[in-house]
Amino acid sequence: MWSVLFILLPISLLAKSSFITPMEYSSSLYKNPRGIGCYKCHGEAGEGKLVAKYEHKKEQKFFIGPPINSIDFNQFYRALNVRKNGMPRYFLTEGEIKALYFYLQEKKKGSGANVK
Repeated sequence: MWSVLFILLPISLLAKSSFITPMEYSSSLYKNPRGIGCYKCHGEAGEGKLVAKYEHKKEQKFFIGPPINSIDFNQFYRALNVRKNGMPRYFLTEGEIKALYFYLQEKKKGSGANVK
């Protein structure tokens, strides 16, 4: 019994308090917050993206996910809490919204370019 405790104690002392970094967490949240990832409409780094191109009454129409990597936090927060123009409601917590904003700012800086 003591030998098991003796082996496990150093391992537990070396373990980190979190298994993933803030960037890893925010990246996974951006890619799949509640079933549909933000990147599908807003691009890998929030740069905006053409989502669909279609014809309606013989007129070409486009559905574009706007860029979200250059707006301030208050605009970002409001956009996530108001449903409009095809934007689904995700019912994100304030912490999740902050994590998403963090992800976009890091991607914009280029420091998260290798995070998948």
